Amino acid sequence: MSVREIRLFGDPILRSVTDPIVRFDEPTQSLIRDLVDTVSLPGRAGVAANQIGVGLRAFSFHVNGKIGCIVNPVLAEVRGEPVLTDEGCLSVPGFSFPRLRYPFARVTGYDRNGNPLELEGEGLLAQALQHEIGHLDGELFIEGLAPDVKRQAMRDIRAADWFRA
Repeated sequence: MSVREIRLFGDPILRSVTDPIVRFDEPTQSLIRDLVDTVSLPGRAGVAANQIGVGLRAFSFHVNGKIGCIVNPVLAEVRGEPVLTDEGCLSVPGFSFPRLRYPFARVTGYDRNGNPLELEGEGLLAQALQHEIGHLDGELFIEGLAPDVKRQAMRDIRAADWFRA
């Protein structure tokens, strides 16, 4: 099992837009295995490649008993009226903040063999899909917080024991 360390808020790779994966070779297969192993731990809904220090466009998910990985995902559709939902992040440990997310999301991409793959869902899966796409685009979930909530969140994060500027 290759559970990788999660990069924390402040690490520059979390603010970097990831590059597409162009080959489904052994290094890509190794990345996929690491992503799946890392998301398989209890309490984890998703892990983006840049959260484990790899600047490539892939993420793993673990929602409703289903575990998998998607390569080169694109947020193809969101719908419904955005809902205020408490959200946390492995890269911002110990915190959750209310933010708006669409109740339905659909992501398209590829499986580990390069075959087309589509993921769609509501609730936690929709939230996870939107959250992980944000990571791959170099954005943390705190960017979508209401301004007053974001100000307090940033104060709280900077005071956390794990925070390193």
